[in-house]
Amino acid sequence: MKNIQSVVRHYAQTWGGITVIALILLAAPLFLSDFRLTLLGKFLTFAIAAMGMVLIWGFGGMLSLGQGLFFGLGAYALAMYLKLESAHGRLPDFMVWSGLDTLPWFWSPFQNPVFAIAMVIIAPTVVAAILGFFVFRSRIQGVYFSIITQAMTLLVSILLVGQQPYTGGTNGLTDLGTIFGYSRANQSTQNALYFATVICLIVVYIFCRKLTNSRFGRLLVAMRDDESRVRFLGYNPVVIKTITFAIAAAITGIAGALYVPQVGIISPSTLGVVFSIEIVIWAAVGGRGTLVGAILGAILVNTGRSTFSEKFPDIWQYFLGALFIIVVLVFPNGIVGTAQTAYHNIKEKFARPNLTTLDSSVSPEPTHGES
Repeated sequence: MKNIQSVVRHYAQTWGGITVIALILLAAPLFLSDFRLTLLGKFLTFAIAAMGMVLIWGFGGMLSLGQGLFFGLGAYALAMYLKLESAHGRLPDFMVWSGLDTLPWFWSPFQNPVFAIAMVIIAPTVVAAILGFFVFRSRIQGVYFSIITQAMTLLVSILLVGQQPYTGGTNGLTDLGTIFGYSRANQSTQNALYFATVICLIVVYIFCRKLTNSRFGRLLVAMRDDESRVRFLGYNPVVIKTITFAIAAAITGIAGALYVPQVGIISPSTLGVVFSIEIVIWAAVGGRGTLVGAILGAILVNTGRSTFSEKFPDIWQYFLGALFIIVVLVFPNGIVGTAQTAYHNIKEKFARPNLTTLDSSVSPEPTHGES
């Protein structure tokens, strides 16, 4: 019986949070309207991106302000296929308006859905690996790393805006009417996309949980706390950082690919600096050291923004800003991080033996002459 209780207690402590979240998300179609369900599906893609941020920032100590770049790369990779699919063999509308009469060579492979899905992961991973290798090899870290990732994001977004004939310019890729032959306007398609997003969220969480609890994860945390000591022990921080940065980029790219078919549009603004900072905020609000915190932070912040913008359309930004300030001041470790600290403090308090009770309950040892 004690073994069963210990197993249940261990499961609840390890997987209890994500289990409860998964059950609520899977049951969401039963109590949410179609509009709210689609909105929640979009928020879950943000939660996946936030988990990538927690992986590199919370566990690795690398504050990236360029995760929007990888989100956008994954989104554009799938959107290029969806745009060609919606064109039904014709040239995309923005290319016609720009005077092109043939499909550019780098667009042609995206007519294949397998290639497009592969590029969702490959493109962000390769870009992050190349950028990370040169940055980390030069031992750039801290605020300078953040500035470089931010500058890279800004550079790519400006490039996309300037290449109107090939990228759609400021408007981006719009009118994505179908996905793999199914109409996006059909609610059954949106429901399928929602459940696909929930499944991906759970899979990414399990992967990140296994990774952070593995030997590699312990090395990552050790490097965050004292990089010089890790290097002294014979490990190469450049390799550890680059791999982690690339994995986080791949996760964020998957989030971008799941985002596109649910909203039907992707523009350079998604690759911008503002969106990248928002990803940092989601992780900070939920708790940058917890994967569950990333999920809750993304959902709560975006739900708050949606609610405030609906009820207070003229001043909703002030409410959202106040919410951020309150959370940062009251919960510096994030909502989940603060809850975990409080739980451990309460547990230690009740687990600590009462010395007065122990003294009164233990009879004194007999002295010389006592029988």
